Amino acid sequence: MITIEEKLNELGIEVPQPSRPKFVYVPAKRTGNLIYTSGQDCRKDGENIYEGKLGSDLTIEQGQEAARQSIINCLSVIKGEIGDLNKIKQVVKMLGFVNSADGFVDQPYVINAASSTLEEIFGERGKHARSAISANELPFNTPVEIELIVEVED
Repeated sequence: MITIEEKLNELGIEVPQPSRPKFVYVPAKRTGNLIYTSGQDCRKDGENIYEGKLGSDLTIEQGQEAARQSIINCLSVIKGEIGDLNKIKQVVKMLGFVNSADGFVDQPYVINAASSTLEEIFGERGKHARSAISANELPFNTPVEIELIVEVED
Protein backbone atom coordinates (compact mmCIF):
# COMPACT_ATOMS: atom_id res chain seq x y z
CA MET A 1 0.00 0.00 0.00
CA ILE A 2 1.29 3.46 -0.93
CA THR A 3 2.00 5.85 1.97
CA ILE A 4 0.66 9.38 2.08
CA GLU A 5 4.21 10.72 1.72
CA GLU A 6 4.67 8.62 -1.44
CA LYS A 7 1.33 9.88 -2.77
CA LEU A 8 2.34 13.49 -2.07
CA ASN A 9 5.61 12.94 -3.94
CA GLU A 10 3.73 11.35 -6.83
CA LEU A 11 1.43 14.40 -7.01
CA GLY A 12 4.33 16.85 -6.69
CA ILE A 13 2.96 18.28 -3.44
CA GLU A 14 5.41 19.50 -0.83
CA VAL A 15 3.97 19.88 2.66
CA PRO A 16 6.03 22.60 4.34
CA GLN A 17 7.01 22.84 7.97
CA PRO A 18 4.17 24.55 9.85
CA SER A 19 4.74 28.23 10.48
CA ARG A 20 4.52 29.63 13.98
CA PRO A 21 1.42 31.68 14.78
CA LYS A 22 1.97 35.43 14.94
CA PHE A 23 -0.99 35.90 17.26
CA VAL A 24 -2.47 34.18 20.32
CA TYR A 25 -3.82 30.83 19.10
CA VAL A 26 -2.61 27.34 18.27
CA PRO A 27 -2.45 26.10 14.66
CA ALA A 28 -4.23 22.84 15.55
CA LYS A 29 -6.12 21.49 18.53
CA ARG A 30 -6.73 17.82 19.25
CA THR A 31 -9.67 16.53 21.24
CA GLY A 32 -10.00 12.77 21.39
CA ASN A 33 -9.42 11.46 17.86
CA LEU A 34 -10.31 14.73 16.14
CA ILE A 35 -7.93 17.46 15.09
CA TYR A 36 -9.27 20.92 14.31
CA THR A 37 -7.04 23.30 12.39
CA SER A 38 -7.08 27.04 12.74
CA GLY A 39 -7.80 28.87 9.51
CA GLN A 40 -4.97 28.54 7.01
CA ASP A 41 -4.36 30.95 4.16
CA CYS A 42 -2.43 30.55 0.91
CA ARG A 43 1.03 31.40 2.21
CA LYS A 44 4.02 29.75 0.62
CA ASP A 45 7.47 30.59 1.96
CA GLY A 46 5.87 33.19 4.24
CA GLU A 47 3.99 35.13 1.55
CA ASN A 48 0.46 34.81 0.19
CA ILE A 49 0.63 33.44 -3.35
CA TYR A 50 -2.30 35.76 -4.21
CA GLU A 51 -4.05 38.67 -2.57
CA GLY A 52 -7.42 40.19 -3.27
CA LYS A 53 -11.04 39.39 -3.94
CA LEU A 54 -12.47 36.77 -6.22
CA GLY A 55 -14.70 38.36 -8.81
CA SER A 56 -12.74 41.61 -9.04
CA ASP A 57 -9.00 41.09 -8.45
CA LEU A 58 -8.62 37.36 -9.08
CA THR A 59 -9.95 34.69 -11.41
CA ILE A 60 -11.59 31.47 -10.27
CA GLU A 61 -8.43 29.63 -11.38
CA GLN A 62 -6.25 31.83 -9.16
CA GLY A 63 -8.69 31.26 -6.30
CA GLN A 64 -8.42 27.52 -6.87
CA GLU A 65 -4.62 27.72 -6.64
CA ALA A 66 -5.02 29.67 -3.39
CA ALA A 67 -7.45 27.04 -2.05
CA ARG A 68 -5.03 24.26 -2.96
CA GLN A 69 -2.17 26.00 -1.12
CA SER A 70 -4.44 26.66 1.86
CA ILE A 71 -5.33 22.97 2.19
CA ILE A 72 -1.65 22.02 1.91
CA ASN A 73 -1.04 24.42 4.80
CA CYS A 74 -3.81 22.68 6.77
CA LEU A 75 -2.01 19.38 6.22
CA SER A 76 1.20 21.03 7.38
CA VAL A 77 -0.24 21.96 10.77
CA ILE A 78 -1.87 18.52 11.14
CA LYS A 79 1.46 16.87 10.39
CA GLY A 80 3.05 19.15 12.97
CA GLU A 81 0.50 17.92 15.50
CA ILE A 82 0.64 14.15 14.79
CA GLY A 83 3.96 13.70 12.99
CA ASP A 84 2.70 11.43 10.20
CA LEU A 85 -0.17 12.07 7.78
CA ASN A 86 -0.70 8.29 7.47
CA LYS A 87 -2.38 8.53 10.88
CA ILE A 88 -5.33 10.36 9.32
CA LYS A 89 -8.27 7.94 9.29
CA GLN A 90 -10.56 10.32 7.44
CA VAL A 91 -11.18 13.94 6.60
CA VAL A 92 -14.39 14.91 8.37
CA LYS A 93 -15.22 18.53 7.53
CA MET A 94 -13.82 21.49 5.62
CA LEU A 95 -14.87 25.10 6.09
CA GLY A 96 -13.71 27.39 3.31
CA PHE A 97 -13.97 31.17 3.25
CA VAL A 98 -13.57 33.05 -0.03
CA ASN A 99 -12.74 36.77 -0.08
CA SER A 100 -15.49 37.79 -2.50
CA ALA A 101 -16.37 40.92 -4.42
CA ASP A 102 -20.01 41.97 -4.43
CA GLY A 103 -21.98 39.67 -6.69
CA PHE A 104 -19.40 36.85 -6.71
CA VAL A 105 -21.28 33.61 -6.03
CA ASP A 106 -18.88 30.90 -7.22
CA GLN A 107 -17.31 30.07 -3.86
CA PRO A 108 -17.95 26.32 -4.30
CA TYR A 109 -15.89 26.29 -7.51
CA VAL A 110 -12.98 27.91 -5.68
CA ILE A 111 -13.06 25.65 -2.61
CA ASN A 112 -13.58 22.56 -4.77
CA ALA A 113 -9.85 22.67 -5.60
CA ALA A 114 -9.06 22.00 -1.94
CA SER A 115 -11.62 19.18 -1.82
CA SER A 116 -10.19 17.60 -4.96
CA THR A 117 -6.68 17.82 -3.54
CA LEU A 118 -7.74 15.92 -0.41
CA GLU A 119 -9.39 13.21 -2.50
CA GLU A 120 -6.29 12.93 -4.70
CA ILE A 121 -4.13 12.45 -1.63
CA PHE A 122 -6.34 10.31 0.61
CA GLY A 123 -8.80 8.66 -1.79
CA GLU A 124 -12.04 7.65 -0.04
CA ARG A 125 -10.63 8.83 3.30
CA GLY A 126 -10.39 12.32 1.82
CA LYS A 127 -14.12 12.69 1.10
CA HIS A 128 -15.66 15.13 3.55
CA ALA A 129 -18.53 17.40 4.48
CA ARG A 130 -17.92 20.99 3.40
CA SER A 131 -19.11 24.57 3.51
CA ALA A 132 -17.92 27.26 1.10
CA ILE A 133 -18.69 30.70 2.47
CA SER A 134 -18.36 34.20 1.04
CA ALA A 135 -16.49 36.78 3.10
CA ASN A 136 -16.35 40.47 2.31
CA GLU A 137 -12.84 40.68 3.79
CA LEU A 138 -10.25 38.18 5.01
CA PRO A 139 -7.11 38.84 7.07
CA PHE A 140 -4.13 40.20 5.18
CA ASN A 141 -6.24 40.34 2.00
CA THR A 142 -5.87 36.58 1.50
CA PRO A 143 -8.32 35.28 -1.11
CA VAL A 144 -9.01 32.01 0.74
CA GLU A 145 -8.94 30.73 4.30
CA ILE A 146 -9.66 27.10 5.14
CA GLU A 147 -10.27 25.18 8.36
CA LEU A 148 -10.14 21.38 8.45
CA ILE A 149 -11.31 18.69 10.85
CA VAL A 150 -9.77 15.21 10.58
CA GLU A 151 -10.13 11.98 12.52
CA VAL A 152 -6.84 10.34 13.45
CA GLU A 153 -5.74 7.02 14.89
CA ASP A 154 -5.39 6.64 18.65
